[in-house]
Amino acid sequence: MQFENANRSSDTSAIGELYSSTFMFGGPKGVHAIQREDFLRLIPKMKAHLSSMGLVESQLRSVEANQISSGYLLANVGWRMSIQSPSGSKHVDAIATYVLARGTGDELTIVFQIDHQDLATAIQDQQNGGAEPLRD
Repeated sequence: MQFENANRSSDTSAIGELYSSTFMFGGPKGVHAIQREDFLRLIPKMKAHLSSMGLVESQLRSVEANQISSGYLLANVGWRMSIQSPSGSKHVDAIATYVLARGTGDELTIVFQIDHQDLATAIQDQQNGGAEPLRD
């Protein structure tokens, strides 16, 4: 998937092309409108922070997409995050929901992203001995 490849290679311009110029981001701490340019400036900082916590890889595990209308899709996506810790490799399963707008050329852009968990907290919990994978 294009999103997974862009994320894996830290290609911020490719990631940016997947988001609307303004989009909504929701998570455990609330919902925010975000400008794509601001988001692109944050990506390297977020990746560095998560990497410093032990995140080594994010792998797409599942995608379930449903058409909401002729112009929008709802995609529920499962990710598996690989974490390296002093005691070995661990995994955190994460879930996100995306609302995608269909453009004139059938291209899709993310207009709303909902992370079902705080990834940094989930990684920290796993590093502190959490044995159960994160579930929604």
